[in-house]
Amino acid sequence: MENFTPASALIGGVLIGAAAALLLVLNGRIAGISGILGGLLLPTSGEARWRLAFLAGMLAAPFLYRAAGGALPNVAIEASVPVLVVAGLMVGFGTRLGGGCTSGHGVCGIGRLSPRSLVATLVFMTTAVATVLIARHVVGA
Repeated sequence: MENFTPASALIGGVLIGAAAALLLVLNGRIAGISGILGGLLLPTSGEARWRLAFLAGMLAAPFLYRAAGGALPNVAIEASVPVLVVAGLMVGFGTRLGGGCTSGHGVCGIGRLSPRSLVATLVFMTTAVATVLIARHVVGA
């Protein structure tokens, strides 16, 4: 594995878990990003402000990290726009079909011992492993 840094991975995981736990304990809300974003499309009374604040914090975090002296990775997207659009639609459809996204099920659902989230996360991970296996070792991409 390239660029694996256990310390930063551990710190990042603790921060994500703490944020999800705080949102649940203090706000009674689950930190599933698709649900937070989806709730802004047809917001109910009193829901938009916390959702916008959460998303703004997510968007601001890399800039604050960089301002504090952290180095951001170089990101190169090699896929074409049509491939990205199809992939985005598939993720969005899967998120609706699965009742949540990977962050909602993997971090928050497993943390709440949700059987549905455990199954969903196992499916996500199994599919990811199969995709990498096929893409790298069968197709050779």
